[in-house]
Amino acid sequence: MEHQRADDPSMQTVRELATHSADIRHLRTDMDKMTKDVEEIKAAIIERGKTLAEAKGGWKLVVMVGGIGASVATFVAWAVDMLDGKLN
Repeated sequence: MEHQRADDPSMQTVRELATHSADIRHLRTDMDKMTKDVEEIKAAIIERGKTLAEAKGGWKLVVMVGGIGASVATFVAWAVDMLDGKLN
């Protein structure tokens, strides 16, 4: 059995392949983590969208109630003014 030298091209190739294999494993691990993170981000965006949709409807209700309240207050003020003018 012959001992291979460190500068032998076939040994160099084996070392490079081992290094590349380790790099690929690390890249796969990183990609798996990034895929999980992207899925979590998507879920968060969907949840925020639902919250904003609910808030949008809530704002419409607040504006409508405010408008009705202002109309009623204006009518009451007008009615009091008319009654005050008739009583004098």
